[in-house]
Amino acid sequence: MTDASISAVAVETSKRPLPRPGILDIAAYVPGKSKGSKGVTLHKLSSNETPLGASDKAIAAVANVAEHLELYPDGSSTALREAIGEVYGLNADRIICGAGSDEILSLLAYTYLAPGDEAIYSEHGFLVYDIAIRAAGATPVAAPEKDLTTDVDAMLDRVTERTKVVFIANPNNPTGTYLPFEEVRRLHENLPANVLLVLDAAYAEYVRKNDYESGMELAATAENVVMTRTFSKIYGLASLRLGWGFGPAHIMDAMNRIRGPFNVNGPAIAAGIAAVRDKAFLERAVDHNETWLPWVTAELEKLGLSVTPSVGNFVLIHFPDVEGKRAKDADAFLLDRGCVLRLVGNYGLPNSLRMSIGSEEANKTVVSALAEFLG
Repeated sequence: MTDASISAVAVETSKRPLPRPGILDIAAYVPGKSKGSKGVTLHKLSSNETPLGASDKAIAAVANVAEHLELYPDGSSTALREAIGEVYGLNADRIICGAGSDEILSLLAYTYLAPGDEAIYSEHGFLVYDIAIRAAGATPVAAPEKDLTTDVDAMLDRVTERTKVVFIANPNNPTGTYLPFEEVRRLHENLPANVLLVLDAAYAEYVRKNDYESGMELAATAENVVMTRTFSKIYGLASLRLGWGFGPAHIMDAMNRIRGPFNVNGPAIAAGIAAVRDKAFLERAVDHNETWLPWVTAELEKLGLSVTPSVGNFVLIHFPDVEGKRAKDADAFLLDRGCVLRLVGNYGLPNSLRMSIGSEEANKTVVSALAEFLG
């Protein structure tokens, strides 16, 4: 570009509002594809959605609310917070609800980060952390992982006087790995008291490991820990955008001061109340995952593919570094057959695909297609 053209661009942009410095450096979040290459979705396994749909009770609750869409919802989501508190044995006053756990994560960043501050997350952690940190004007710091698992020592090594927040997804997306809770406690014990530890437990309901905890107890007893959860995954309410956070009263008070007054819509509140109380539906979803997660893992490994051990409702599949057999080639092959998985190059994993655990038909179709692909 010539000096004249640069000058012309500068003059042109001076005639319109400009975002503050740093905003245009943020890479926009790109959701998983919804359709195959021919425009038809047979099996969408790109967004970790449940194949069981939503609870019948949640669907009925939404239908009831649909008769009064002209009314504003409860701006404090009181009944929903009380239902969550009832099910988990938590103080409802220390719960905050939002449009997915994404909003809770962003609210935490906007509340506790400012320009000049730093926030830490793991190398292959959820992309929303980086976006939220940058949007708040702070600097993201990615800590290397060990065997695609959050490394506590690497995180602690990166703590400085500028560090204000540490984000951990446990289990982590997209790797499916988790930290035993003694490691989470070790991290917390070695963080300065003024650093906020955020435990993102979006997939907690799926985990069946004796050394795992979602962080609820730590958030109940510590002054600098918040746990976040979502209704988008195991509860099947992704379309309604609903999540929640639990932590100290002083943190909830600060977040509520900047939270939108009606940030959770009425149908989402009604569905959440019904869903969180439907234990039978939850158990059915867990049983489905307990059956098909190990099956998918074993069948993919039989094909010679490497699969990162997962405790969530998805697996991370690694492809050979061979011309025509890499992840992008597998993705194109699967798309042609109506199987939609997730490329994760934007997570620093350019030769891997993330596959959600789907229905029996979906799981078997993907395995069969990959067998043909690897041929």
